[in-house]
Amino acid sequence: MVVGAGVVGLSVAVRLLERGARVEIWTADAPQATTSAVAAAVWFPYRAEPRDRVVAWSARTRAVLAELAADPSTGIRVRDGVELLRAAPVDGPWWAHAVGGVVPAAAADLPDGYAAGWVFRAPVVEMPVYLAWLTARVEALGGRLVRRRLDDLEPARAAAGTVVCCAGIGARDLVPDAAVRPVRGQIVRVTNPGVRRFLLDEAGPTYIVPRRDDCVLGGTAEEGAHDLDPDPAVAEAIIARCAALDPMVAGARVLEHRVGLRPARPAVRVERDTDGVVHCYGHGGAGVTLSWGTAEDAVRLVACDHG
Repeated sequence: MVVGAGVVGLSVAVRLLERGARVEIWTADAPQATTSAVAAAVWFPYRAEPRDRVVAWSARTRAVLAELAADPSTGIRVRDGVELLRAAPVDGPWWAHAVGGVVPAAAADLPDGYAAGWVFRAPVVEMPVYLAWLTARVEALGGRLVRRRLDDLEPARAAAGTVVCCAGIGARDLVPDAAVRPVRGQIVRVTNPGVRRFLLDEAGPTYIVPRRDDCVLGGTAEEGAHDLDPDPAVAEAIIARCAALDPMVAGARVLEHRVGLRPARPAVRVERDTDGVVHCYGHGGAGVTLSWGTAEDAVRLVACDHG
């Protein structure tokens, strides 16, 4: 049994099914209505700890996503991009090993106000397409999605020999785990005026993530905020910040405003508890970036649980 049908839960279900397990996914929301569906979803280990495990999980996930990018139906494309820095760095980024290395950005690559940057190639995932692909993969392997809202994990434990909790922000109440806290993120989806590379300023956060037919502009990181209604003033500020990075997006037609709640936690939780539940949640702003790495570790814990 997997609880949760975001990118982490679906990835866990796929790996379990590939090992021959029988899998049901219980989820309050359809995959396209989860926080995962809102994500700009460029590979980047944002707001996730501890760093040593995050590097390993990120490296594994990047390798899987790069392999999946060969299939256009996944919605994944490997693109060039730049992490932008206001001050010149002393060292390279802590995650450089996971992406296979970075190179310093040339002055011509830097918008006004930035002193430096790191150029790297990373998967960009068009989440509505990818979530549909993952769902189809689960079903093709014999898995089932069941829409069921839970108040706690007891019904899942009663129905299945092993439960893998991938409930994201829902883990705060389901487990319960008070260490899980929401970090509200608002984005604006616009037509793509010809942007080819992604741009990231983690300090904002401000980012432009081009996809096949659109761009995701972001964003916000509001600690403890639960409001899922987009704020028009915030949206205007996001567009203005992004236009300062790349003027091409200034006149792009707005397609959609979305809000998601990142499931932040002091450390991503991938462990089996004393009741036999395997937990895989607390990925912060890096659910896609860590998804396959944490899923494979969670599946190993399930296998260990079964001896």
